[in-house]
Amino acid sequence: MADTMEFNEIYQEVKGSWNDGRLRFSKQTVVYKNSKTGKVDSIAVPELTQAQWRRVCLGNGIKLITSTGHVYKYDGFRDSDFEKIQEYFKVNYKVELTDKDLCVKGWNWGTAKFGGPLLSFEMSDTPAFEIPLASVSQCTTGKNEVTLEFHQNDDAEVSLMEVRFYVPPSTGDDGMDPVEAFAQNVLSKADVIQATGDAVCIFKELQCLTPRGRYDIRIYPTFLHLHGKTFDYKIPYTTVLRLFLLPHKDQRQMFFVISLDPPIKQGQTRYHFLILLFSKEEDIHLTLNMSEEEVVKRFEGKLSKSMSGSLYEMVSRVMKALVNRKITVPGNFKGHSGAQCITCSYKASSGLLYPLERGFIYVHKPPVHLRFEEISSVNFARGTTTTRSFDFEIETKQGSQYTFSSIEREEYGKLFDFVTAKKLSIKNRGFKEGMKGKDDMYSDSDEDQHDAYLERMKEEGKIREEANDSDNSEGESDESFNPGEEEDDIAEEYDSKASVSDSDKDSEEEAEHKKKPAKRAKVVKERKPRKKEKRSKDKGAPKRPMSAYMLWLNASRERIKAENPGISITEISKKAGEMWKQIGKDRSERGNLAALTEWEGKAEEAKKDYERAMREYRESGGGSPSTYRKERKRKGGKSDDKTKRRSGVREKERERATGNDSFKSREFISSEDSSSESDHGKKSRKRKGGSDDDEEEVAPTPPSSEESGSD
Repeated sequence: MADTMEFNEIYQEVKGSWNDGRLRFSKQTVVYKNSKTGKVDSIAVPELTQAQWRRVCLGNGIKLITSTGHVYKYDGFRDSDFEKIQEYFKVNYKVELTDKDLCVKGWNWGTAKFGGPLLSFEMSDTPAFEIPLASVSQCTTGKNEVTLEFHQNDDAEVSLMEVRFYVPPSTGDDGMDPVEAFAQNVLSKADVIQATGDAVCIFKELQCLTPRGRYDIRIYPTFLHLHGKTFDYKIPYTTVLRLFLLPHKDQRQMFFVISLDPPIKQGQTRYHFLILLFSKEEDIHLTLNMSEEEVVKRFEGKLSKSMSGSLYEMVSRVMKALVNRKITVPGNFKGHSGAQCITCSYKASSGLLYPLERGFIYVHKPPVHLRFEEISSVNFARGTTTTRSFDFEIETKQGSQYTFSSIEREEYGKLFDFVTAKKLSIKNRGFKEGMKGKDDMYSDSDEDQHDAYLERMKEEGKIREEANDSDNSEGESDESFNPGEEEDDIAEEYDSKASVSDSDKDSEEEAEHKKKPAKRAKVVKERKPRKKEKRSKDKGAPKRPMSAYMLWLNASRERIKAENPGISITEISKKAGEMWKQIGKDRSERGNLAALTEWEGKAEEAKKDYERAMREYRESGGGSPSTYRKERKRKGGKSDDKTKRRSGVREKERERATGNDSFKSREFISSEDSSSESDHGKKSRKRKGGSDDDEEEVAPTPPSSEESGSD
């Protein structure tokens, strides 16, 4: 037989919710670890007195009872596990695992028995159901009734609110009312917070970040009492999961973090973490409200009646002794600046990320604690706004993703080494190992990455060079010349039939000028990228209105600088964008809705003022030079450079037309972009008489006409 037995997917009921975990039986201890919270229940083997095997809702379960009166129940076993566990218990624990059935008659009349922390309702000495008294939050009595109210668990889909017991009127052996006796048995084991007696010690006016405010902390033997100006909170020590003591990045302050499960509640808000902020320079002299003998007996040397030291040390020391849990501090990690944390942002709020020995914790808004065992993978991603920062993404096994952004690139190497040493799965490990260095991914050089803006600039440079070459050359090929396509990208059309005689050419040219041919063979020419003309800005025109976001940014920039000292210009823009996005998400809240509507209204007023000013400006005769150039192009006006360029290309076409009988180019362009009627008359006279005028010729005649004119 093996020394240990392990079972996965074993469930434990915690205040109405089933939490899965792992159970291990060894020769010394029985250990159960909760997969959700990481809480560990350890039972020493010598303390085990009873073990029961029962049929429950999730298959089979084991109930373990210790000599101290504690009861532990674990469900999720298979039928085949009974014999193996029974044999293991008999050999190693010397405890018999008995098979005990539950009563399923459905009666509501029976006997209530109190055994340790459980209230068992039995029928004919067979238990029907059991109530853990630690789940009872309140107990009230009536004439013949006792009402039990229970703590609520946010993770439970269905919660049991209360149970009422009818106690028949009778007189007990000691003459006590049975209703009062029933209630006293419940309250003796129930988790009911009653502020009886004096506090062990009191800390005045401590700064608390969550929940925000200043509170007086009163330390009682079984719970912690936060007394503020508006709210009071009572926190049982049984709900404390972990304690953290974290140094601030400025090395002048300390965070003391208390992890709670279940969390404290204020309306619909849940506080899973209690975060206190201390100054290292603040000292205190503390005297416990207990005698020397009581201090020694209760705390066993962990505390003394009179203590002096830093305030954060005194608070953490008292909490450690009362809660009986270790305090977690940062490990060996040190960032680029020598601090044990990393500055980053989470959900539009700036904070500090602490890499611990067994997880990560982020403070402070909202606090996040992630254990390594619940992390599926991590990922290093580029910053969204600048290459001087990067994002650190953590994905859990439950599918949740946490993104910590705006981390300085100098922290990348330290964080990557830490994650690698902890053997966490990195999604983009292969990509990073292929880099020259770990910091190369976030360097300012663009040689190792695709820059769309740079590629576009290079392409426009090539276009400008080609345009300059075409201006310097005397002619171009037919494929690169598209007459009449400066404004419209339309393929040029040519007639595939060529005439034989010069007279036939002249007659065809006149007919082509008067009307368009019915059918022509289409030849699709290669399009040449057009050089964009730079528009000149009209300095006298009214300025365009600002958007709602820009109006809000101008009003909020100083406030963002004040809340984040030393923040760069790019970081201001990023943080402002995250804050504006958060305002849009929280639009349903009254305050944010009013704020968003206010800036949208201002933007709408600015837009109306701009439109009114623009109408007045146009009516007064104002306009930009670019508008004038557009009007010239629309009416048919062309620049001299384009005219000369077309003339040179058409001369090239005429030379090709004379040498190839199967091709005939168009002599005139019939489009809306042709010149004025006077220029058209001049062209007609040149075509008829063949004489040369002193005026500039827009479209020269074919070679055949020139030869006939010279003759």
